[in-house]
Amino acid sequence: MANPRLALLHPYPFERWRELTADIRPPTHLSPISLGIGEPRHQTPALIEEALVKALPALSGYPATAGEPALREAMAGWVQRRYGVALSPATQVLPVNGSREALFAFAQVVVDDTRPGATVVCPNPFYQIYEGAALLAGAQPYYVASDSARNFAADWESVPDAVWARTQLLYVCSPGNPTGAVMPLAEWRRLFELSDRHGFVIASDECYSEIYFRSEPPLGSLEAAKALGRDDLRNLVAFTSLSKRSNVPGLRSGFVAGDAKWIKPFLLYRTYHGSAMSGLVQRASIAAWGDEEHVVNNRELYRAKFAEVTPLLAEVLDVKLPDAAFYLWAGVPAARGGDAADPIADEVQWARGLLAQYNVAVLPGRLLARETPGPGGRAANPGRGRVRMALVATPEECREAARRIVAYTHDLTRQATA
Repeated sequence: MANPRLALLHPYPFERWRELTADIRPPTHLSPISLGIGEPRHQTPALIEEALVKALPALSGYPATAGEPALREAMAGWVQRRYGVALSPATQVLPVNGSREALFAFAQVVVDDTRPGATVVCPNPFYQIYEGAALLAGAQPYYVASDSARNFAADWESVPDAVWARTQLLYVCSPGNPTGAVMPLAEWRRLFELSDRHGFVIASDECYSEIYFRSEPPLGSLEAAKALGRDDLRNLVAFTSLSKRSNVPGLRSGFVAGDAKWIKPFLLYRTYHGSAMSGLVQRASIAAWGDEEHVVNNRELYRAKFAEVTPLLAEVLDVKLPDAAFYLWAGVPAARGGDAADPIADEVQWARGLLAQYNVAVLPGRLLARETPGPGGRAANPGRGRVRMALVATPEECREAARRIVAYTHDLTRQATA
């Protein structure tokens, strides 16, 4: 008999979207453009490819779960340069096979499901791995809706003290997926205070930290802890990845860093889980973490795309340049005939029409969120009325997608006034 907790898992957003569009046959005279999946598509830097080839002899040996000392030193060195935080490579840094698997596995280490009411708090909308990790660890997810009036920052103040009291793990994502919001120091101060009071661990997902549009890079959790005098990084673990930073999603390489008290049991878990990073990947990762030129070039590519596309879309949608990440979290006009009670109304119907008429795929916001109690106790989904667009395609494709979206929105306007 299968683990009964598997039945608690929701379909992944992309699976649900495939179901909702199974009946659609997009026009063949228009080339398909996908802005739905956040998969980096820029060219992988040559220095990483070359390091992989040179490391082929490493295939002859089993890799250590803790990684090579040189890899942990490269990771700690990057943290020092990026955030000004000194880490012990031996006790505060651990390589992982991408942040996704680590974010899931970490909950299995932290959550004690023998304690009544074990709770994992996460933002809403959110990366669905947080929810799945909580459910399979035997905890109850608690969803914290974002506040559109505050640039879609999570409304942590809305969480009752009774929920914080039973919370064991808090997932945060900064820069956020899908909103692109970056947490300021005051927000970190508040979360650290809550963590100290209630004893929960903070897992900070920072995989988008190197794609930003302001002059100053986004504040990281480790950096915030240091600024607030938390040099021991107590109950804080940060998760990062090379996938977005270095355009190597297939490399599956990242690391976790923070409180040595939690890195140690996480290493123990991973030793049994069999998740050691390949020696080839370790050598390529050393090269990637040691170079910033390719990261700057990558960031400029995104900046150029967003500078072109955002003003075009802002003419017809509720959208603006995010703080960071490579998503636009756009408010769309209600689809013609959309009914609030219809499970595929509003942004879902809008996105279906865009695919059916213009062969452009985006991801409806409600698929990235859960319904939570709203005003008057009524259920509300904070993703409703919005779509996520990942500007990961080529500049030409992104421009063409924007033109089609503008044309489609104008079509809807004409139909509504006809």
